[in-house]
Amino acid sequence: MRRDLYPANWEAISAEIRARAGGRCECMGAMPPKGCGLHRGRRCSEQHGEPGRWMRGRVVLTVHHTTMNKRESRRRFLAAMFQRCHLRADAPLRSERRKAAQDARSGQGRLWPLATQAPERPEHAR
Repeated sequence: MRRDLYPANWEAISAEIRARAGGRCECMGAMPPKGCGLHRGRRCSEQHGEPGRWMRGRVVLTVHHTTMNKRESRRRFLAAMFQRCHLRADAPLRSERRKAAQDARSGQGRLWPLATQAPERPEHAR
């Protein structure tokens, strides 16, 4: 986790979001980046700190940025998610970043920007 991408009071914000969730995932199975796409229309049945049903180890509640912007700290854009849901919600972004890194290493250019990049403004609009 790169601390420089998060607000200075991130620990307090994260604790507030996890408390709001009451130890349960808030993603409701929405499709990425808002959720994991698994348990549509309902919350996960697992509880923070309990042994995981769908994974090894204990369930850990994390805080997900639904806008994919780590500097975004407005509560409506943050959701408490179990690590399994959080990883699935972030998967498309991680895939795009991996492809961009591969392209950069190979010298391959792109015709269109990735969804995670802001489009370039045309020269006449600058």
